[in-house]
Amino acid sequence: MRLLRCPSCGFPAWLESLDCRACGVLAARRLGSGRVVAMSRNPERQAIARRFGASDIVASRGAEGVAEVKDLLGGIGADAVLEAVGTKESMQQALDSARPGGTVGFVGVPAGGPELPVQQMFSTNVGVCGGVAPVRAYLPELLADVWAGTLDPSPVFDLTLPLAQVAQAYDAMDTRRAVKVLLRP
Repeated sequence: MRLLRCPSCGFPAWLESLDCRACGVLAARRLGSGRVVAMSRNPERQAIARRFGASDIVASRGAEGVAEVKDLLGGIGADAVLEAVGTKESMQQALDSARPGGTVGFVGVPAGGPELPVQQMFSTNVGVCGGVAPVRAYLPELLADVWAGTLDPSPVFDLTLPLAQVAQAYDAMDTRRAVKVLLRP
């Protein structure tokens, strides 16, 4: 969430969250985004994105997905894009979906080390910022909202396992049998 408060992009009017990362959709809404476009081909993730406030869902990828995003946003692209998948292809799609002068934020560990097309970034004036999510920085605010009943994170947990089965939990998420796994002691 702090990533989206980047001084270069402020509070985005639109946010495209690649691969429908539910926390990105939720963060965009909490920060006042007027429109949130989520990208996902997974019906369960699409439903979660809608529940968390996505106004639009794009199921296409690559050039077709970028064209759909731009069409939804008046042909210009998104002010702010969150890239949370970490592949070269997803980063390129994020850069292509941003409007000229827009910002791409990334969070999480890049899978395979995405390369940034510096010439494209220069010619479109699209900035990129990101890194490890500073969870401890915003955890008190989020937990207060959960305890107050104004934030319900439960829709992302579609499988519950005992803590001893943490390896199975990661496998379930990796093979798309679960969106997120809730581990219990």
